[in-house]
Amino acid sequence: MIFFYKEWIKTRYFFIIAFIVTLCFCVYCMLNIARVIELKGAVHIWEVMLQRDAIFIQQLRFIPLIVGILAGVVQYFPEMQQKRIKLTLHLPCSYYKSIGGMLLFGAVVLLLIFLSNFLILGIYLSQHFAGELVRHILLTAVTWYIAGILGYLLSAWICIEPTWRRRIVNILLSAAVLRIFFISEVPEAYNRMLPVLAVYTFVASVLPFYSVARFKTGKQD
Repeated sequence: MIFFYKEWIKTRYFFIIAFIVTLCFCVYCMLNIARVIELKGAVHIWEVMLQRDAIFIQQLRFIPLIVGILAGVVQYFPEMQQKRIKLTLHLPCSYYKSIGGMLLFGAVVLLLIFLSNFLILGIYLSQHFAGELVRHILLTAVTWYIAGILGYLLSAWICIEPTWRRRIVNILLSAAVLRIFFISEVPEAYNRMLPVLAVYTFVASVLPFYSVARFKTGKQD
């Protein structure tokens, strides 16, 4: 708990701002839906969703990814830039526990922020749409939010990497992996791939440990 508290003190302002920003984007999407309903009626918006496959929350598409990447930078870049990572690795516990605790903290806080977005959107959408349409919209958004968690883990991997040559390689690999999440704009296009994307995310949680191991063996610029 003390370790988590330290991470919260270090990153609390960012995560509070991230929560507010994501909430504002959710509210913006809801206001857009409300405006269309007011101007043309709920029947029209249902027809647009069914005929044009619109979901009316496209503005959220890249927000979780941006928040996830920035969370990794805010949490880990100062650790490397100010050499605080050395102190972390010399704590009276294994570096697996130290770095694992940091990753767990960031991932859990991001997950709570993202779940709050889903809760707010779900409550609002269920007031205006049938359950099937609400499911259609939220399942489409699941892919974006998984990308946000993966972006956080890959950002941590990049920041912790001790050499710039390998860091550039990591950036290119991360960009290629994250690109997979945004190839198709068709709603629910990734439904069958969600388990695979979840596996990508789980595997990515191991990568920062590899960079830490390289740091401990003296791989530095």
